[in-house]
Amino acid sequence: MNFDFSDDQKQLRDEARRFLTEKCPPKAVREVIDGKATYDRELWKGLADMGFLGVAIPEAFGGSGAGHLELCVIAEEMGRALAPVPFSSTVYLAAEALMLAGSDAQKQKWLPAIASGAAVGTLALFEGSGNPSPGAIKLTASNGTLNGIKKPVPDGAVADFAIVAARTASTGRETDISLFLVDLTSEGVEAKALTNIDPSRGQAEISFKNVKAELLGPANEGWSILTRVLDRAAVLIAFEQVGGADRALEMGRDYALDRIAFGRQIGSFQAVKHMLADMYVSATLARSNCYYGAWALSTNASELPEAAAAARISATQAFQHCAKNNIQVHGGMGFTWEFDCHLYYRRSNALALGLGSLSYWEDALIDRMRQRNAAA
Repeated sequence: MNFDFSDDQKQLRDEARRFLTEKCPPKAVREVIDGKATYDRELWKGLADMGFLGVAIPEAFGGSGAGHLELCVIAEEMGRALAPVPFSSTVYLAAEALMLAGSDAQKQKWLPAIASGAAVGTLALFEGSGNPSPGAIKLTASNGTLNGIKKPVPDGAVADFAIVAARTASTGRETDISLFLVDLTSEGVEAKALTNIDPSRGQAEISFKNVKAELLGPANEGWSILTRVLDRAAVLIAFEQVGGADRALEMGRDYALDRIAFGRQIGSFQAVKHMLADMYVSATLARSNCYYGAWALSTNASELPEAAAAARISATQAFQHCAKNNIQVHGGMGFTWEFDCHLYYRRSNALALGLGSLSYWEDALIDRMRQRNAAA
């Protein structure tokens, strides 16, 4: 497989970088981390005006219909800029679930609102610590009414609607899970913001008490739909992670060239050179796996489950590695609040757990490769 983005897609990436460089400086990220805002609403509006929120949404539902490859290049730049907006929860999770399983009425109501920036969405899957699994879902659905608690829910405190995974029976099987669409302004919904390592990507606890909800997709096929949503989101978030890893690498390189010690640039010291070289290797390996994932996602290839897991694993490792070692290259200054190194370290750790742990995706990759080999 020989894959690369087209010239038009690369031009879109350049445009997204210019826009985010101007509209999302580190100061904007810090304002959210400092608690001055829940997210950058001006940036959110700007992303909608640029068409970035609806780039993968079909034209019939208010988007541009460009596709997932275009969304991948935008995701990379969002990660590079550490954009403090509910982009991943709304675009990678909620919108993808709607496009995969929503009815025409549900799509007509929510997808245009996402594309225009009028609505923030999320996926309510987790119920405390642990990785995604049917057995971990305890929130119940009976006669279209939900009862239970979801946490952490990405951007749940600012979301307008949620796709909620709920249990419809007590046998513990995958077929007991269904998805429901909930307007979070409904009676019986209560959202409480949670503290986390990266406040620029908010999390919340949402309780549901006799909340009326619409079924999303076929009944008892929620886990099958969720698996597909998570694979798509894994590729897109991997591009965010690669963008963040590349920027952390650049920060370390630039500092190593500027900082003088013992009359020499610290980048000339072997230990620093080797550290930067290792960062480059990890980021490049992750990019290669992400390109494989982008190809599989855009073509709906049968290899998408394996490609998504590989991209998720390598990009998680690369971002955490580069963010951590960027601090080391900066030395004592790297640990200070005034330097931006900690912003990338925060985001790298937040994204590492957003769709399940690294070990979860490693196990998933092994299982999926075994299944494919067994079927061959």
